[in-house]
Amino acid sequence: MRGAGGTSGGIGLFFIGLIMMCGGFYLLFNAISVRSTFGMGVGLYNFSGWGANVTITNGMVMIPFMFGIGLVFYDGKNIIGWILFVGSLVALIFGVITSIHFSLKAMSAFDLITILVLAVGGLGLFLRSLKSF
Repeated sequence: MRGAGGTSGGIGLFFIGLIMMCGGFYLLFNAISVRSTFGMGVGLYNFSGWGANVTITNGMVMIPFMFGIGLVFYDGKNIIGWILFVGSLVALIFGVITSIHFSLKAMSAFDLITILVLAVGGLGLFLRSLKSF
């Protein structure tokens, strides 16, 4: 009988590692706080040059988005409409992703060490079970 992943590694190590890894990463991701500053007036892109500082806000990106949508609905083969639509959609998605802030919730050193031992130790046992002896 073959072990985990078709190798001679132990099935017990596989499940112990999997349970430890899932528990550790669950606790780690549960301890991470996520917040966003995305809003229509928040600066998305800043350009500086020739003594001027220009800030493009998230709301300003909606203007070419609306024109692009209108042009695509008017004529589906209009290449400028598709460029405006796709370009502003990519800029909006990029703006949302870059406005996300991650922070670790306050915890004791024991809690953090326990989480890391579970996550990384479980990953090690899990990968070890897939290796043939």
